[in-house]
Amino acid sequence: MVRRPVAWVVAVVLFVEALGIGALNWFLGIVVDRQDMSLAGLDPDVMSMSSKVGGVVFGAYFALCGLVALLVALRDRAPAGLGRVLLISAAVVHALLGAFTWGLVGWTAFLFMVVVFALIVLVLMTYDGRSAPERPADAAPGGDGDGSPVTPPPAPTTP
Repeated sequence: MVRRPVAWVVAVVLFVEALGIGALNWFLGIVVDRQDMSLAGLDPDVMSMSSKVGGVVFGAYFALCGLVALLVALRDRAPAGLGRVLLISAAVVHALLGAFTWGLVGWTAFLFMVVVFALIVLVLMTYDGRSAPERPADAAPGGDGDGSPVTPPPAPTTP
């Protein structure tokens, strides 16, 4: 069985990113709360709480995507169902965040988002669900791998 390290890397990156996003939004919520800032008359307490809740939700989303990548790495199989949808949505989020960070933050943040996007897409593309079928124990040595002999058995005769 061939182990591919890219899923392990994606899992670690997504877990670190989940902690980073959660901590950053929590910090921004504290800053808004302590500065007593307001934006267009919005309540500062609501802004602070929504920043903290958004950080927890977004961090949990990335942690769940990291868990899917970890399961892909442990099982060495392609993600299926909800896990595949989560990884695809994480790739889309990173592509969109990469487009926004180019203009707002700079090229280093853009580069990080593109690298994470590429890693997620690589996990989705390399684990395609097809693997070499294992040969059953009762297969004939000269058979084609499905347990049948090279030549078919003779047809039954009627009495």
